[in-house]
Amino acid sequence: MTPLKAELHVHLEGTATPDLVRRLAARHAIALPADLFGGDGRFLWTDFLHFLRAYDAAASAIRTADDYRIVTADYLARCAAEGAVYVEVMASPDHAAAVGLGYDGLVDGVAAGIAQARAATGIEARIVMVCLRHLGPGPAVDVARRVAAAPHPLVTGFGMAGDEAVGRAADFAPAFAIAAGAGLACTAHAGEVCGAESVRDAIRSLPLARIGHGVRAVEDPDLVREIVDRGLVLEVCPVSNVATGVYPSLAAHPFGRLRAAGVAVTLASDDPPYFDTSIGREYAEAARHAGLDDRALGAVTRTALRAAFVDEDTRAALLARVDAGGP
Repeated sequence: MTPLKAELHVHLEGTATPDLVRRLAARHAIALPADLFGGDGRFLWTDFLHFLRAYDAAASAIRTADDYRIVTADYLARCAAEGAVYVEVMASPDHAAAVGLGYDGLVDGVAAGIAQARAATGIEARIVMVCLRHLGPGPAVDVARRVAAAPHPLVTGFGMAGDEAVGRAADFAPAFAIAAGAGLACTAHAGEVCGAESVRDAIRSLPLARIGHGVRAVEDPDLVREIVDRGLVLEVCPVSNVATGVYPSLAAHPFGRLRAAGVAVTLASDDPPYFDTSIGREYAEAARHAGLDDRALGAVTRTALRAAFVDEDTRAALLARVDAGGP
């Protein structure tokens, strides 16, 4: 029996397909950049920084609370169709603000999309609000304050995305202190485009339970042991890492090596339409290239659920659902 799935690392704005982005742009009568799409209709980008620009351009079509409802419900329905029982979506208040949508509208829209998908498919989801590293520590504090000032039962986490090469993780400690002080669990991107030292900086400077990507830690065996000893969980996105040039192929990706070293690893799709992936493909590629059978894939799902930013009753219910579905 194919194992059920869970995803902890996906950027909500980055889940919108090219067709959905076009529909939302038409809805608001806005012109998208002519070079946003290639001749095959897919998103067009050439390197990581170009990807970030394409992402921002596409995200600009998501403008209202109802748009966020549509994007959220659409993605969660796709995940449920591939056997996912739980997804955490990262939402960006900075992207919402850039198109004139306030924080309350962002939360209301995403929450409505979660409720819609739950009613239709039974999938469960939570929201991780993220600051953007390349905007700097000041805006990160502003995001953390907004999130802390308006608690919502579905907003259970705080994280940092964006260009990992900008600044030091320690610069963002004040923002994370605010979020953690408000009871939010924390994660941050590190060890994706930058090396092992980026992971070390993040885990020693910020109150993290998980690391977004974190795969470059494999370059430092001492750091790998520290991650294991601390019980930190990696949100690993293999197809994304190959698409952005972090690794030359899925066969070369260190997911299997990290898992063999005792690191708690999960699978996620990051920005699926940009990388031609999905949570289903991530599990399939892990089976193909890391040698995981259905039992091992089920263990990855359980690792994700044990690391999920949910209350204990919800966690227990999700784990029971996975145990009932096997293997």
